[in-house]
Amino acid sequence: QVQVVESGGGLVQAGGSLRLSCAASGRIFSINSMGWHRQAPGKQRELVATITSGGSTNYADSVKGRFTISRDNAKNTVYLQMNSLKPEDTAVYYCNAKVVHVREYDYWGQGTQVTVSS
Repeated sequence: QVQVVESGGGLVQAGGSLRLSCAASGRIFSINSMGWHRQAPGKQRELVATITSGGSTNYADSVKGRFTISRDNAKNTVYLQMNSLKPEDTAVYYCNAKVVHVREYDYWGQGTQVTVSS
């Protein structure tokens, strides 16, 4: 089994910063892509950012220039540095890991709440 655990959410004022962390553990041969998605109340889950094992990144237009995704392959950990936060960034943030053991499987964390006050 594989566990994916997020941490680092919280309450911050608009313009502030937060750093999210996500660690995958368990039966892991390797991890291809890792990423962050978010879901605001009444809205569908949306992609925020992804990073491959080689370090290639992809961002939603709404967070480009404000959020930075990074990864420590040795620790199976991905980070999301969020700067210049806006109230519209308020959501539950979910970590995703595409884990390889024989074939690729999708694993999700339980989510961490990020609330940005105006």
